[in-house]
Amino acid sequence: MNNKTKKLLPPGPKGFPIFGSLHILGKLPHRLFQKYGAIMHIKLGLVNTIVLSSSEAAELFLKTHDLDFANHPPNDAFKHISFGQSSLVVAKYGPYVRNVRKMCTVELLNSHKLNSFKSMRMEEVGLFIEELREAARSGLLVNLTSKLSSLSANMICLTVFGRKYEDKELDEKGFKRMVRETFKLIGAFNVGDFIPFIAPLDLQGLIRRAKSVHKVFDRFLERIIDEHLESKNNKIKYQRFCRCHVGNYGISTN
Repeated sequence: MNNKTKKLLPPGPKGFPIFGSLHILGKLPHRLFQKYGAIMHIKLGLVNTIVLSSSEAAELFLKTHDLDFANHPPNDAFKHISFGQSSLVVAKYGPYVRNVRKMCTVELLNSHKLNSFKSMRMEEVGLFIEELREAARSGLLVNLTSKLSSLSANMICLTVFGRKYEDKELDEKGFKRMVRETFKLIGAFNVGDFIPFIAPLDLQGLIRRAKSVHKVFDRFLERIIDEHLESKNNKIKYQRFCRCHVGNYGISTN
């Protein structure tokens, strides 16, 4: 970073070489804006980061200058889970992202499609509530985090694949556990993302776990594609999104 660029940066705390200002974040990092303002520069390891602490600043970056800040910072763990950052969430902005976003809007997120899944959502929520009632009548303890995670996974599978998948149908760890593991990995602090030259060491074991998740998802998606290609029955209860997705890549959905 040259001197001219440094002068253009917003105010922020001074950091140490290599580690930057990681040491001052603490449990209440949002309090830093009281000293440095709504737009703050902070160096996390070797990564220059801009922190926005007001709705006006967020609108300036995410709406007015949306395209300039459309790319997401690299995440080593998610890179393996998302097949080389091909997921819409983390892919580099360009023609690929625009095409995938358009496909999602047209095939999955339009009002007609969302309404078509309304009965499915109501049915799944009804089953969830009935399960809680049964547990209450029996005096059983309920892990709501696990139950809500399963509810979300069931809805996603029904929406995208047209059916639910039980843990025993996949590997010994189970698809739903892999979904939970994915969310943990995405939200985990990976020191290699901020100090890139030590990333290959995988000091926290996050990359190893991400590769394990990738293998499960890869086998699962291969199975979904095979089921789709072998299926000749179009009269399914819920029109699954993957039929449209595979069809868009030139494979017949009939």
